[in-house]
Amino acid sequence: MIYFDNSATTQIDPTVLESYQIVSQKIWGNPSSLHKLGETAFNLLEQARQQIADLMKVNSDEIYFTSGGTEGDNWAVKGTAIEKQNYGKHIISTEIEHPAVLNSLKQLEKMGYEVTYLPVNEAGFVQVADVEKALRPDTILVSVMAVNNEIGSIQPIREIGDILQAYPKVHFHVDAVQAIGKGLAAVLQHERIDILTFSGHKFHAPRGSGFIYLKKGRKLAPLLSGGGQEKNYRSGTEHVAADVSLAKALRIILDQEQSKVEQQQVIKEKIYQHLKNKSKVTIFSDITSNYASHILCFAIQGVRGETIVHAFENHDIYISTTSACSSKKNIAAGTLKAMGVPEAIATSAVRVSLDEHNTLQEAEVFIDVFDELYEQFKKINS
Repeated sequence: MIYFDNSATTQIDPTVLESYQIVSQKIWGNPSSLHKLGETAFNLLEQARQQIADLMKVNSDEIYFTSGGTEGDNWAVKGTAIEKQNYGKHIISTEIEHPAVLNSLKQLEKMGYEVTYLPVNEAGFVQVADVEKALRPDTILVSVMAVNNEIGSIQPIREIGDILQAYPKVHFHVDAVQAIGKGLAAVLQHERIDILTFSGHKFHAPRGSGFIYLKKGRKLAPLLSGGGQEKNYRSGTEHVAADVSLAKALRIILDQEQSKVEQQQVIKEKIYQHLKNKSKVTIFSDITSNYASHILCFAIQGVRGETIVHAFENHDIYISTTSACSSKKNIAAGTLKAMGVPEAIATSAVRVSLDEHNTLQEAEVFIDVFDELYEQFKKINS
């Protein structure tokens, strides 16, 4: 089996799974309980929080555990809107955000908030000048993803952050779900970023785990009310085993990060160079440094994306139709639509997404299978 769908989800690391099992079996006290079982669980939870903070080079009281990227994005967007509604109701985002952000914004619009959705150019990048132009006295939030999950375009987060230095009251949220472990620490550590969203299952941690970074001094209204866990910000009994495993997975993914990124770039370039000369192939992800090393999006003219996915599946190779969250809806990729790609081509788009376990040998097998399928598709569409 060749698994090229790592942007959808990753396989849990065996050592991470082992940690999850050990904690689940042996540390089962409630962290809020006063007895020693609860205290043991609480201490382990705080150790995991400190480990994540150290890896992210932030303070431990700036890390909050969540259930993943969707909750994190919802909390960042809606939490800001509720917390800052007396200061304004204008939000700036882009047309290519993850549905967790876009659908949160749609909900807020129904509640009287105004959202400016910035366009992207034909290569999939938001323009910094558009962000600056959209800022208003009543703007309370700017939300821009770090790495687009469909084509891998790396958005100008640092440049946007530089602009927002002059607007200290505006929250700056960055969806970093596709950015962790991809050599983008300099981007994610920009001092002007207020909120970062992460999802564990994107870097070999258990599904249902995640965390956000919330800069000290910034406030979010809680979305979950209850027992006051996570300093009253995120109520609900903590999933200690998942959070401990999350910390371990983060340490592993960041270990020798640059060499892992370089390996993925080599694999991506090998596939890219083979596809670029095919007359019926359109590639949406470049191999320049402006694009993430692990995502390659392309289309085969006249063949729907789901057909391509299943054709590769028949050869035990697993890819996806751009965003996994909307792949079963048989609609054109939102990012490609925003880029002005014709629907007939956009609905043919598929995504190869890599991780540090993929190899050049797998890329060679993929290329051989691609050539076989390409000839079959040409006969069908001739």
